[in-house]
Amino acid sequence: MTNNISIEHKYNLTVKEAAEYFNIGENKLREITDRNDCPFVLWVGNKRLIKRPALEKYLETQFSV
Repeated sequence: MTNNISIEHKYNLTVKEAAEYFNIGENKLREITDRNDCPFVLWVGNKRLIKRPALEKYLETQFSV
């Protein structure tokens, strides 16, 4: 069974999906989410997921990343 949910309807995104959705490089997202105070990363074991709504809020307040 394949789950074909479009990115804009997902709450959590993989780094690759977030990079495509927000037009930010995967390496930059990994760099930002490595910080201990990152408000939009969710760790599931070793898997890093990006909380899409929280990243949207974060980016709205940033001048550059």
